Amino acid sequence: MISLLVKILLTSLSLFYTVYLFWDGSWGWGIFFIFVTALFGLFIFRNERIILAINQLRLQNIEKAAHHLNKIRQPQFLLPRQRAYFFYLCGTTGAGGANTLGQKESLFRKALSIGLKRDTDKAMAKMHLAAICMSTGRRNEADTLLSEAKKLDKDGLLSEHLKSLKKQMGKATSVNQIRQAQMMKGQRGKMR
Repeated sequence: MISLLVKILLTSLSLFYTVYLFWDGSWGWGIFFIFVTALFGLFIFRNERIILAINQLRLQNIEKAAHHLNKIRQPQFLLPRQRAYFFYLCGTTGAGGANTLGQKESLFRKALSIGLKRDTDKAMAKMHLAAICMSTGRRNEADTLLSEAKKLDKDGLLSEHLKSLKKQMGKATSVNQIRQAQMMKGQRGKMR
């Protein structure tokens, strides 16, 4: 909250100084300070830690991305899109203490409910959710999430990953099969 107020204060001070420079007749410095004001204004709507974390993920450095995300102390004061991407990135990197599947699932669901901007990011979040549902034995939910992810992936960037998850889902045993095997204690059931 304090950092947001500091950003707003710096942007407004820079704007007033830019107007003063134009009023005073210093056109060159005024044009320069237009860019400075725009830069300060950009950081109001884009959190620099999230930008750094996305950059580190592109470089496949998950530890540094998690480090940048852990520096954000109060995500509730982020703008809604930033908060959605914060939860999405925390679920992807395991930042913020998201080590269990349940915690990662709740982070991805929060990100989807708040609203991710790009369809590819939505598809990726649904693909992660499908993998979590598949590993916890919820095959029907995993199947619906995979079909939704396939619809959202219009560019075909995730097609190989979706196909491999679909193949794994065919091989995975369901919870009912595991329970039945435990009840039978490894014995084969009698044929009727």
